[in-house]
Amino acid sequence: MKTILTCILSASILTGYSQHVESLQEGTKSSLRGLSVVSDDVIWCSGSNGMVGKSVDGGLSFRWIQVKGYEKRDFRDVEAFDSSTAIIMAVAEPAIILKTSDGGLSWRKVFEDTTTGMFLDAMDFDGKNGVVVGDPIQNKVFLAGTSDFGDTWQVVKKKSNCTSMLQGEAFFASSGSNIIMKKLKQTNNKFVYVSGGIVSRLFIGDICLPLPLQSGKNSTGANAIDISPSGKTGIIVGGDFSNDKLSDSSSVLISFENGVQLSFSQTPLNGYKSSVSFVSENDVVACGTSGIDFSTDHGLNWKKISTVGFHVVKKSKKGKDVFFAGANGKLGKLNMK
Repeated sequence: MKTILTCILSASILTGYSQHVESLQEGTKSSLRGLSVVSDDVIWCSGSNGMVGKSVDGGLSFRWIQVKGYEKRDFRDVEAFDSSTAIIMAVAEPAIILKTSDGGLSWRKVFEDTTTGMFLDAMDFDGKNGVVVGDPIQNKVFLAGTSDFGDTWQVVKKKSNCTSMLQGEAFFASSGSNIIMKKLKQTNNKFVYVSGGIVSRLFIGDICLPLPLQSGKNSTGANAIDISPSGKTGIIVGGDFSNDKLSDSSSVLISFENGVQLSFSQTPLNGYKSSVSFVSENDVVACGTSGIDFSTDHGLNWKKISTVGFHVVKKSKKGKDVFFAGANGKLGKLNMK
Protein backbone atom coordinates (compact mmCIF):
# COMPACT_ATOMS: atom_id res chain seq x y z
CA MET A 1 0.00 0.00 0.00
CA LYS A 2 1.29 3.40 -0.92
CA THR A 3 0.88 5.98 1.84
CA ILE A 4 1.36 9.70 1.37
CA LEU A 5 1.13 11.85 4.48
CA THR A 6 -0.06 15.43 4.07
CA CYS A 7 1.24 15.62 0.53
CA ILE A 8 -0.48 18.45 -1.32
CA LEU A 9 -1.87 17.50 -4.69
CA SER A 10 -0.23 20.56 -6.23
CA ALA A 11 -0.88 19.43 -9.77
CA SER A 12 -4.62 19.52 -9.14
CA ILE A 13 -4.90 22.87 -7.37
CA LEU A 14 -6.40 25.67 -9.35
CA THR A 15 -6.01 29.34 -8.60
CA GLY A 16 -8.76 31.54 -7.17
CA TYR A 17 -9.55 29.90 -3.83
CA SER A 18 -7.18 29.14 -0.97
CA GLN A 19 -8.60 25.67 -0.35
CA HIS A 20 -6.69 22.64 -1.52
CA VAL A 21 -6.68 18.88 -1.04
CA GLU A 22 -4.15 16.75 0.82
CA SER A 23 -3.73 13.10 -0.13
CA LEU A 24 -3.85 10.74 2.84
CA GLN A 25 -3.74 7.21 1.41
CA GLU A 26 -4.45 5.17 -1.69
CA GLY A 27 -3.80 1.71 -3.06
CA THR A 28 -6.24 -0.41 -1.04
CA LYS A 29 -8.22 -2.68 -3.38
CA SER A 30 -11.59 -1.15 -2.62
CA SER A 31 -13.81 1.48 -4.21
CA LEU A 32 -14.77 3.59 -1.21
CA ARG A 33 -18.25 5.14 -1.24
CA GLY A 34 -19.08 5.06 2.47
CA LEU A 35 -17.58 7.71 4.77
CA SER A 36 -18.41 8.77 8.34
CA VAL A 37 -16.35 11.39 10.18
CA VAL A 38 -17.11 11.21 13.91
CA SER A 39 -14.57 13.85 14.90
CA ASP A 40 -11.41 15.44 13.53
CA ASP A 41 -9.58 12.31 14.74
CA VAL A 42 -12.01 9.41 14.18
CA ILE A 43 -12.84 8.53 10.55
CA TRP A 44 -14.51 5.39 9.17
CA CYS A 45 -14.86 4.42 5.50
CA SER A 46 -16.28 1.42 3.64
CA GLY A 47 -16.43 -0.01 0.14
CA SER A 48 -16.13 -2.98 -2.19
CA ASN A 49 -14.42 -6.31 -1.47
CA GLY A 50 -15.86 -6.25 2.05
CA MET A 51 -13.44 -3.54 3.15
CA VAL A 52 -13.77 -1.15 6.08
CA GLY A 53 -11.15 1.41 7.09
CA LYS A 54 -10.71 3.31 10.36
CA SER A 55 -8.43 6.10 11.50
CA VAL A 56 -8.10 7.47 15.03
CA ASP A 57 -5.38 10.02 14.24
CA GLY A 58 -7.13 12.33 11.78
CA GLY A 59 -6.27 10.28 8.71
CA LEU A 60 -2.52 10.01 9.23
CA SER A 61 -2.92 6.22 9.30
CA PHE A 62 -5.76 3.78 8.60
CA ARG A 63 -6.41 0.27 9.84
CA TRP A 64 -8.04 -1.88 7.15
CA ILE A 65 -10.53 -4.66 7.91
CA GLN A 66 -11.97 -7.16 5.46
CA VAL A 67 -15.19 -8.28 7.12
CA LYS A 68 -15.08 -12.06 7.53
CA GLY A 69 -17.78 -13.86 5.58
CA TYR A 70 -18.55 -10.76 3.52
CA GLU A 71 -15.37 -10.50 1.45
CA LYS A 72 -17.31 -10.11 -1.82
CA ARG A 73 -19.89 -7.62 -0.56
CA ASP A 74 -19.96 -3.93 -1.38
CA PHE A 75 -20.46 -1.78 1.72
CA ARG A 76 -21.74 1.41 0.08
CA ASP A 77 -22.36 3.30 3.33
CA VAL A 78 -21.08 3.48 6.90
CA GLU A 79 -22.33 5.32 9.97
CA ALA A 80 -19.98 5.56 12.95
CA PHE A 81 -20.78 6.73 16.47
CA ASP A 82 -17.29 6.57 17.99
CA SER A 83 -13.99 4.73 17.51
CA SER A 84 -15.60 1.44 18.62
CA THR A 85 -19.15 1.54 17.25
CA ALA A 86 -20.19 1.64 13.60
CA ILE A 87 -22.77 0.32 11.13
CA ILE A 88 -22.09 -0.74 7.54
CA MET A 89 -24.59 -1.35 4.74
CA ALA A 90 -24.27 -3.98 1.99
CA VAL A 91 -26.48 -2.99 -0.90
CA ALA A 92 -27.83 -5.87 -3.00
CA GLU A 93 -29.69 -9.16 -2.48
CA PRO A 94 -29.66 -9.92 0.30
CA ALA A 95 -29.53 -6.38 1.65
CA ILE A 96 -27.62 -6.46 4.93
CA ILE A 97 -26.68 -4.05 7.71
CA LEU A 98 -23.93 -5.07 10.15
CA LYS A 99 -22.86 -3.45 13.41
CA THR A 100 -19.62 -3.54 15.41
CA SER A 101 -19.11 -2.50 19.02
CA ASP A 102 -15.45 -3.45 19.31
CA GLY A 103 -13.83 -1.30 16.66
CA GLY A 104 -14.40 -3.73 13.80
CA LEU A 105 -12.99 -6.90 15.37
CA SER A 106 -16.41 -8.55 15.15
CA TRP A 107 -19.68 -7.74 13.38
CA ARG A 108 -23.27 -8.80 13.98
CA LYS A 109 -26.17 -8.70 11.56
CA VAL A 110 -28.85 -6.19 12.61
CA PHE A 111 -30.87 -6.13 9.37
CA GLU A 112 -31.41 -8.44 6.39
CA ASP A 113 -33.91 -8.41 3.54
CA THR A 114 -33.88 -11.12 0.86
CA THR A 115 -36.71 -9.63 -1.21
CA THR A 116 -36.07 -9.95 -4.94
CA GLY A 117 -34.88 -6.62 -6.30
CA MET A 118 -33.84 -5.28 -2.90
CA PHE A 119 -31.03 -2.73 -3.17
CA LEU A 120 -30.17 -0.35 -0.34
CA ASP A 121 -28.71 2.99 -1.36
CA ALA A 122 -27.90 5.15 1.67
CA MET A 123 -28.50 5.69 5.36
CA ASP A 124 -28.17 8.56 7.80
CA PHE A 125 -28.46 9.14 11.54
CA ASP A 126 -29.29 11.93 13.95
CA GLY A 127 -28.19 10.62 17.34
CA LYS A 128 -29.87 7.28 18.04
CA ASN A 129 -32.42 7.75 15.23
CA GLY A 130 -31.58 6.57 11.73
CA VAL A 131 -33.12 5.83 8.35
CA VAL A 132 -32.13 3.78 5.30
CA VAL A 133 -33.51 4.21 1.78
CA GLY A 134 -33.60 1.61 -0.99
CA ASP A 135 -34.67 1.24 -4.60
CA PRO A 136 -38.41 0.79 -5.17
CA ILE A 137 -40.04 -2.54 -4.39
CA GLN A 138 -43.33 -3.07 -6.21
CA ASN A 139 -43.08 0.56 -7.32
CA LYS A 140 -42.86 1.85 -3.73
CA VAL A 141 -39.83 3.54 -2.17
CA PHE A 142 -38.21 1.32 0.47
CA LEU A 143 -37.58 2.99 3.84
CA ALA A 144 -36.60 1.48 7.19
CA GLY A 145 -35.92 3.26 10.45
CA THR A 146 -34.22 2.70 13.80
CA SER A 147 -34.41 4.47 17.16
CA ASP A 148 -31.70 2.53 19.01
CA PHE A 149 -28.47 3.30 17.13
CA GLY A 150 -29.24 0.63 14.51
CA ASP A 151 -29.66 -2.34 16.84
CA THR A 152 -33.14 -2.97 15.43
CA TRP A 153 -34.88 -1.77 12.25
CA GLN A 154 -38.52 -1.42 11.21
CA VAL A 155 -39.85 -0.91 7.71
CA VAL A 156 -41.43 2.55 7.37
CA LYS A 157 -44.87 2.34 5.78
CA LYS A 158 -46.08 5.80 4.81
CA LYS A 159 -49.50 6.50 3.35
CA SER A 160 -48.62 9.14 0.81
CA ASN A 161 -48.69 9.62 -2.94
CA CYS A 162 -44.99 10.40 -2.64
CA THR A 163 -44.16 6.78 -1.81
CA SER A 164 -45.02 5.70 -5.37
CA MET A 165 -42.11 5.96 -7.80
CA LEU A 166 -42.35 7.19 -11.37
CA GLN A 167 -41.24 5.25 -14.44
CA GLY A 168 -37.42 5.07 -14.54
CA GLU A 169 -37.02 6.64 -11.08
CA ALA A 170 -34.77 5.08 -8.42
CA PHE A 171 -31.88 6.05 -6.14
CA PHE A 172 -28.11 6.22 -6.58
CA ALA A 173 -25.81 4.41 -4.14
CA SER A 174 -22.88 6.52 -5.28
CA SER A 175 -21.92 8.08 -1.95
CA GLY A 176 -24.40 7.21 0.79
CA SER A 177 -25.57 10.81 0.50
CA ASN A 178 -29.03 10.85 -1.08
CA ILE A 179 -30.83 10.91 2.29
CA ILE A 180 -30.28 13.17 5.29
CA MET A 181 -31.74 12.79 8.77
CA LYS A 182 -32.52 16.31 9.88
CA LYS A 183 -35.66 17.79 11.39
CA LEU A 184 -36.65 20.95 9.59
CA LYS A 185 -38.79 23.46 11.47
CA GLN A 186 -40.23 24.76 8.23
CA THR A 187 -41.51 21.34 7.13
CA ASN A 188 -41.68 19.45 10.46
CA ASN A 189 -40.10 16.45 8.78
CA LYS A 190 -37.42 14.11 10.15
CA PHE A 191 -35.61 13.21 6.92
CA VAL A 192 -35.22 14.37 3.34
CA TYR A 193 -34.11 12.37 0.28
CA VAL A 194 -33.63 12.68 -3.47
CA SER A 195 -34.13 10.31 -6.39
CA GLY A 196 -32.42 10.03 -9.75
CA GLY A 197 -32.58 8.24 -13.07
CA ILE A 198 -34.91 9.16 -15.90
CA VAL A 199 -36.87 11.23 -13.36
CA SER A 200 -35.40 13.06 -10.37
CA ARG A 201 -37.34 14.36 -7.35
CA LEU A 202 -36.95 15.86 -3.87
CA PHE A 203 -38.93 14.11 -1.10
CA ILE A 204 -39.90 15.90 2.12
CA GLY A 205 -42.71 14.13 3.95
CA ASP A 206 -45.81 14.37 1.74
CA ILE A 207 -44.08 16.80 -0.61
CA CYS A 208 -42.33 15.44 -3.73
CA LEU A 209 -40.97 18.07 -6.09
CA PRO A 210 -39.54 17.50 -9.59
CA LEU A 211 -35.90 18.56 -9.75
CA PRO A 212 -34.63 20.63 -12.71
CA LEU A 213 -31.50 18.49 -13.07
CA GLN A 214 -30.16 16.57 -16.04
CA SER A 215 -32.70 13.82 -16.77
CA GLY A 216 -33.94 11.31 -19.30
CA LYS A 217 -31.27 8.63 -18.77
CA ASN A 218 -30.61 6.00 -16.13
CA SER A 219 -27.32 7.79 -15.38
CA THR A 220 -28.84 11.24 -14.74
CA GLY A 221 -30.40 13.06 -11.82
CA ALA A 222 -29.72 13.74 -8.16
CA ASN A 223 -26.99 11.84 -6.32
CA ALA A 224 -26.67 13.68 -3.01
CA ILE A 225 -28.19 16.27 -0.71
CA ASP A 226 -26.96 18.25 2.27
CA ILE A 227 -28.60 20.89 4.47
CA SER A 228 -26.89 23.87 6.08
CA PRO A 229 -26.26 23.90 9.86
CA SER A 230 -29.12 26.39 10.37
CA GLY A 231 -31.53 24.36 8.26
CA LYS A 232 -32.37 27.40 6.16
CA THR A 233 -30.80 26.20 2.90
CA GLY A 234 -29.79 23.01 1.15
CA ILE A 235 -27.85 21.78 -1.88
CA ILE A 236 -28.64 18.91 -4.26
CA VAL A 237 -25.94 17.70 -6.66
CA GLY A 238 -25.80 15.17 -9.47
CA GLY A 239 -25.67 15.36 -13.23
CA ASP A 240 -24.82 12.54 -15.62
CA PHE A 241 -22.16 10.11 -14.42
CA SER A 242 -21.81 8.72 -17.95
CA ASN A 243 -20.77 12.21 -19.13
CA ASP A 244 -19.13 13.61 -16.00
CA LYS A 245 -17.67 16.73 -17.64
CA LEU A 246 -21.11 18.08 -18.56
CA SER A 247 -21.83 21.01 -16.23
CA ASP A 248 -25.36 21.88 -17.28
CA SER A 249 -28.03 21.42 -14.57
CA SER A 250 -25.86 19.52 -12.09
CA SER A 251 -26.90 21.35 -8.90
CA VAL A 252 -30.03 22.79 -7.31
CA LEU A 253 -30.28 25.18 -4.37
CA ILE A 254 -33.04 24.76 -1.78
CA SER A 255 -34.49 27.46 0.43
CA PHE A 256 -36.61 26.41 3.42
CA GLU A 257 -37.35 29.97 4.58
CA ASN A 258 -40.80 30.24 2.95
CA GLY A 259 -41.89 26.67 2.33
CA VAL A 260 -39.62 24.80 -0.10
CA GLN A 261 -38.19 26.79 -3.01
CA LEU A 262 -35.76 25.56 -5.69
CA SER A 263 -33.31 27.56 -7.80
CA PHE A 264 -30.19 27.10 -9.94
CA SER A 265 -26.61 28.09 -9.15
CA GLN A 266 -25.44 31.20 -11.01
CA THR A 267 -22.02 29.69 -11.68
CA PRO A 268 -22.61 25.93 -12.08
CA LEU A 269 -20.61 22.99 -10.85
CA ASN A 270 -17.78 21.83 -13.08
CA GLY A 271 -19.36 18.54 -14.09
CA TYR A 272 -21.08 15.63 -12.41
CA LYS A 273 -20.88 15.43 -8.60
CA SER A 274 -21.81 12.47 -6.41
CA SER A 275 -21.52 14.08 -2.96
CA VAL A 276 -21.83 17.47 -1.27
CA SER A 277 -21.17 18.77 2.25
CA PHE A 278 -21.64 22.08 4.03
CA VAL A 279 -18.38 23.12 5.68
CA SER A 280 -20.08 26.09 7.35
CA GLU A 281 -23.30 28.01 6.84
CA ASN A 282 -21.93 29.53 3.62
CA ASP A 283 -19.01 27.31 2.58
CA VAL A 284 -19.87 24.15 0.61
CA VAL A 285 -17.72 21.49 -1.05
CA ALA A 286 -18.81 18.98 -3.72
CA CYS A 287 -16.92 16.07 -5.27
CA GLY A 288 -17.27 13.51 -8.03
CA THR A 289 -15.28 11.79 -10.74
CA SER A 290 -14.96 15.21 -12.42
CA GLY A 291 -13.04 16.69 -9.47
CA ILE A 292 -13.76 18.92 -6.48
CA ASP A 293 -15.63 22.24 -6.43
CA PHE A 294 -15.96 24.80 -3.64
CA SER A 295 -18.49 27.57 -2.96
CA THR A 296 -18.30 30.40 -0.45
CA ASP A 297 -21.91 31.55 -0.99
CA HIS A 298 -23.91 28.40 -0.09
CA GLY A 299 -23.74 26.98 -3.60
CA LEU A 300 -24.68 30.05 -5.62
CA ASN A 301 -21.28 30.12 -7.38
CA TRP A 302 -18.80 27.25 -7.70
CA LYS A 303 -15.06 27.15 -8.37
CA LYS A 304 -13.00 24.05 -9.16
CA ILE A 305 -10.20 23.50 -6.64
CA SER A 306 -9.01 20.06 -7.75
CA THR A 307 -9.19 17.79 -10.78
CA VAL A 308 -8.74 14.69 -8.59
CA GLY A 309 -11.91 12.62 -8.41
CA PHE A 310 -13.52 11.29 -5.22
CA HIS A 311 -16.87 9.57 -4.62
CA VAL A 312 -17.84 11.04 -1.25
CA VAL A 313 -17.10 14.02 1.02
CA LYS A 314 -18.08 14.41 4.69
CA LYS A 315 -17.44 17.04 7.34
CA SER A 316 -16.60 16.07 10.92
CA LYS A 317 -19.71 15.84 13.10
CA LYS A 318 -17.85 17.13 16.15
CA GLY A 319 -15.14 19.22 14.53
CA LYS A 320 -14.21 21.29 11.51
CA ASP A 321 -12.22 18.93 9.26
CA VAL A 322 -13.49 17.63 5.91
CA PHE A 323 -12.47 14.31 4.32
CA PHE A 324 -12.89 12.58 0.94
CA ALA A 325 -12.96 8.92 -0.16
CA GLY A 326 -12.88 7.38 -3.63
CA ALA A 327 -11.68 4.64 -5.96
CA ASN A 328 -8.67 2.42 -5.24
CA GLY A 329 -8.82 3.18 -1.51
CA LYS A 330 -8.11 6.86 -2.15
CA LEU A 331 -8.58 9.20 0.82
CA GLY A 332 -8.06 12.93 1.09
CA LYS A 333 -8.49 15.92 3.38
CA LEU A 334 -9.61 19.47 2.64
CA ASN A 335 -7.09 22.09 3.71
CA MET A 336 -8.75 25.48 4.19
CA LYS A 337 -5.49 27.42 4.64
